[in-house]
Amino acid sequence: MTSNFSSPSGRRDFFEEALFKNLAVVLFGLVINYINGTLLYTFFTNESFHSDSRYILYMQLIINDSIKMSFIVLLLVMSYVCPFLNVSVCIILILIGSNTHKNAPLNLAIMSIERFVAICHPLQHPLICTVSRTYALIACIWVVGAIPGFIDVIIAFVLKPLSFFSTGRMCYHQNVFDSVHNYNNNYATNILYMCFVWITLIYTYFRVMLSAKAATSDPVSARKAQITILLHGVQLLLCMLSYITPVMDTTLIILFPNFRSIILFCNNILTNMLPQLLSPLIYGLRDQKFKNLFSPLKDPIGVLGYYQH
Repeated sequence: MTSNFSSPSGRRDFFEEALFKNLAVVLFGLVINYINGTLLYTFFTNESFHSDSRYILYMQLIINDSIKMSFIVLLLVMSYVCPFLNVSVCIILILIGSNTHKNAPLNLAIMSIERFVAICHPLQHPLICTVSRTYALIACIWVVGAIPGFIDVIIAFVLKPLSFFSTGRMCYHQNVFDSVHNYNNNYATNILYMCFVWITLIYTYFRVMLSAKAATSDPVSARKAQITILLHGVQLLLCMLSYITPVMDTTLIILFPNFRSIILFCNNILTNMLPQLLSPLIYGLRDQKFKNLFSPLKDPIGVLGYYQH
């Protein structure tokens, strides 16, 4: 008799289906974290990167994406292995995942500001974008990104009995923080963060574009910065895919109710995992300084070298 396993969709998956999904997610996560790990190894073993705020911010993005990817994989695997997790443990996992999710767009905004200062105010850039200020900004990103999650926890403590935190539940955000106040908090903070990030990206893009047109000393650098900020916008659109996942899930499930589990799994891959793969490919592998340091020893299976061509 074929064994069944609980899936995040609430349906019982056959053993073969559950095994395939878990292997696919784990393999995808390992590939992404391998690429990210190679970039991190290159950064930490070359001191020339350590004094450049641009690369420090980029490594913060890579570290954040690696943590986010690890928790996406962990939560999905645990939903099969241990579907009903202790709520207190689940809240800790959700807080970390939520924090990294909120950090990504904030990090993109700070990276755009750094490029704007470098191109539009080159003489002030070494004074404004110091290493100490960069690390202070990174700390601020983590604090600001954690605020919505802690508000959710406070709301849960106010509205739920203490016994709730010792029960077992399927571990995903909407199932643990299920009150209308949690929904409003999530909705409001998403709008607030996205508005701030989009205004920052649009402003810096057009300011750099005007500088590129007026530049006489270094138009190439201005053009590269303009392209970089545009890529930040592309990455932000990818980050925002996760916000429309519930709408996509609902629409597709109504159209194809017999494929609920497959729809949820594929949407999770497309909206939460795939964007994490594009981040190192968009930024790290187009940077000449990084590419010059890659070697077969650091990339034994040739993944990074493949994407450089």
